Amino acid sequence: MIYLQLFTTFFLIGLFSFGGGYAAMPWILSLVVEQRQWLTTAEHADLTAIAEMTPGPIGVNAATFVGTRMAGLPGAVICTLGCITPSLIIVLCLAFLYRKYRDLALMKQILTRLRPVVVALVASAGLTILKLALFGEGGSFADLRYVELGLFLLALLVLRNTKISSILVLLGSATLGTVIYLFF
Repeated sequence: MIYLQLFTTFFLIGLFSFGGGYAAMPWILSLVVEQRQWLTTAEHADLTAIAEMTPGPIGVNAATFVGTRMAGLPGAVICTLGCITPSLIIVLCLAFLYRKYRDLALMKQILTRLRPVVVALVASAGLTILKLALFGEGGSFADLRYVELGLFLLALLVLRNTKISSILVLLGSATLGTVIYLFF
C-alpha cells in the first residue's frame, strides 16, 4: 500500500510542478509534509538543501530522498518513477504539439502567460524555506536567527554583485556557518 501512496503522491507532484524542481517544493511541502506527514517542516528544509546540493534535478532528488526514507531502495525507485512519469508523458505530447503548431500566436501567448505562474511557485517555495531558515519552527521575530540572517544576506550580496559560482558561495556559507557555530 505504501508503494502505491508513494507513486501517486509523486506522480501528482510531477504532474503539477510546472517550472522545474523548485516549483515542486511547495507541492512536496503540501503533500508530503502537511497531508501525509511523512516529513516534518524542518526535514523538508533539510530535504531541500540536500536535493539542491546533490547532482541532478531537485524534484527527482527530493523524490528519491523521500522514497528512501519511507521505503528504502524500492521506495526511492517508485518515488523517482512517479515524479518523472508525468513529465515524460507531457513532454512527448507537447513536443508533438509544439512541432505541429509552433507558429501559432495562441501557442506563443500560452507560453508567455505561464511564466508569471512559474515565478510565483518558485517564490513561494523560496519564502517558505527562508522563513524556516531565519525563524525556525516558531516563526516569530523573537525567534530570529541572526547568524542565518547574516549568512543569507552575505550570500545574496555575493551572488548578486559578483560572478562567483553559486556552488562556491554555498560551500563558503557552509564553512563560515560551521566555523561560527563551532567557535562562537
